[in-house]
Amino acid sequence: MSSRARVLVRHLRVNSLWPETACRAADSIPFERKLTRMKTNSFVRNMALLAAIAVAVPAFAKPFSKTINITQTAKVGKSELKAGEYRLAIEGNRATVQKGKEVVAESEGRWEDRSAKSEYNSVVLNETGKVLEVRFAGQARVFVFSE
Repeated sequence: MSSRARVLVRHLRVNSLWPETACRAADSIPFERKLTRMKTNSFVRNMALLAAIAVAVPAFAKPFSKTINITQTAKVGKSELKAGEYRLAIEGNRATVQKGKEVVAESEGRWEDRSAKSEYNSVVLNETGKVLEVRFAGQARVFVFSE
């Protein structure tokens, strides 16, 4: 077959009235694989990016820190605190109480949301003097101690 004949055959096949599915069935298989591979690669890249961001966000979060006043003897974790002014630092679910630069108590806890914002900073104690939770002025979330 001459080159001119090949060009005519190709031209006829492309412009012929054959059903499109007959021509496309064989032509679309490699295209679909590439599309699927591209979707998979894109999904994997997006998930890797999301995982990297999720790991990095806690590293940039600075601890929440407030000055609290305790008006009576209170117990945080296994330490007993006398009345006075303390610095409460909360990082994640770990609370540290400082008097000046000295750490006087540490305890675990969790953040909880309340329906109403607190009007002022307050420390909630039970009848034995154990600190149950700390509320912060203007915030609806409180830190609840687990010990």
